[in-house]
Amino acid sequence: MASHWRWALTFLVVLANTCTEASSSWHMDDFIKAVEEVEDGSPGMEPLAVLRHLRRAAVLNDAFIQHFLGNTDSNGPVMNASLSDYIGKAMHHRVNEDGREEGVALTSDGTTVALRPLLLGIEAGFLSKTRGRVRGLYQLTLGKDLGLSLRHFHSSPLSERLGPDGCWDNVTSPKVFILSGHPSLVTTALVNGGMDGVILGMEVSAQSRRPLTLSSLLRMYYRHRLESGGTDSAPRLISPRRRENFRDSVRPPLLARQVVRSVDLQRRLKGHPKMDVNEKKELMAAVNERMKEFVVKYMDCPAIIPRCMWGAEPYRGSPTFLSLPLTFMYIHHTSTPSQPCLTFQQCSADMRSMQRFHQEDRGWDDIGYSYVAGSDGYIYEGRGWHWQGAHTLGHNSIGYGVSFIGDYSSRLPSQHSMQLVRDRLASCAIGGGRLVANFTLQGHRQVVNTSCPGNTLYNEIRGWEHFGEVKE
Repeated sequence: MASHWRWALTFLVVLANTCTEASSSWHMDDFIKAVEEVEDGSPGMEPLAVLRHLRRAAVLNDAFIQHFLGNTDSNGPVMNASLSDYIGKAMHHRVNEDGREEGVALTSDGTTVALRPLLLGIEAGFLSKTRGRVRGLYQLTLGKDLGLSLRHFHSSPLSERLGPDGCWDNVTSPKVFILSGHPSLVTTALVNGGMDGVILGMEVSAQSRRPLTLSSLLRMYYRHRLESGGTDSAPRLISPRRRENFRDSVRPPLLARQVVRSVDLQRRLKGHPKMDVNEKKELMAAVNERMKEFVVKYMDCPAIIPRCMWGAEPYRGSPTFLSLPLTFMYIHHTSTPSQPCLTFQQCSADMRSMQRFHQEDRGWDDIGYSYVAGSDGYIYEGRGWHWQGAHTLGHNSIGYGVSFIGDYSSRLPSQHSMQLVRDRLASCAIGGGRLVANFTLQGHRQVVNTSCPGNTLYNEIRGWEHFGEVKE
């Protein structure tokens, strides 16, 4: 609870300091509009030329970037001062001492991405001469930052090596993004931007017909509207599928090698001698060890929308902390809301509605569930990993309660949302020491007199790997 008040106090201080800054919001939609303005100013400009124009406005032209992408063209069209200032701030990533992260944008799916690694990755993809092979892709998007972070925080706890995520002051017109914990050199937004840069860079390099404009590529990826089938019927190349696309296209040993190469290149660009064999072996061993943490946090675990992003009210009173690891996971459906949610806005509204019902009507301290799965491709944080829930009477201290938004008496949730819970959330809990490896999964109805999680969903989970009958 203390962290919640620290976040609120920090936000108020930062807001006071930023009230006189430019009124443009840091939403991806607004950034795409800025890109369109650049494109409209020079009709017919190729996406690669637009990307270099943006990079010049942001003064992203250090020796490391030039090594892979070359120098920016100083002979291009002149960008007006206000647009140039906006682009420069949007692409200049940094974390201030007060925990404010800049150079990031809120996307329509509720996640936050750093724009610098995203755009550098796309530029590298457009420069590629061989389909599917992109020079410098991993170094520009993730390798350099991971190398700095993994070396700088060699002996620090994981929370200070990777992450954290954070929250915006306003999800409609976002202007201030505050990290939710002690910042590392590689925040979650930086990783999201790096992953997207890898995915889109590989995509444009592999296409025989490349996108006509940069804005159309960004719009396709970040603005796809899900239909009734949710992510099951959606295209592969959309931001809610970020982690699975990255997982399918990147192997951790390859990424580890690129991190080592990034460290070596930075040394040489600064005039230091190339690492000898022993130095490189030692660095590779350290990177491989730290890469395990990256894999668990950003590849095994699903993306989770934090409480502050869906607009949670504070916990009433003091939470009871769980004694980890737990031995059970209990599956629920919400019943009401009865329909699957397909957008960040609707899923967030459903979360607030359930929390309001649980707190006001039932008199509970908070929303009862530990986590909730939407059909928008995301898991929503309820009470989380550490606070005891109010989901399965008599069993709240020994298991997590995970619910699917919707009524699943006569139909199933989307296959994608079930996969997120069955495979990703469970794997994340085991890897993080929150669930025992041989945990038991049960439906709510097995231990409480209820129809939850609905007949159809219950019959489905009976075939899941960890499903267990109640022992008499």
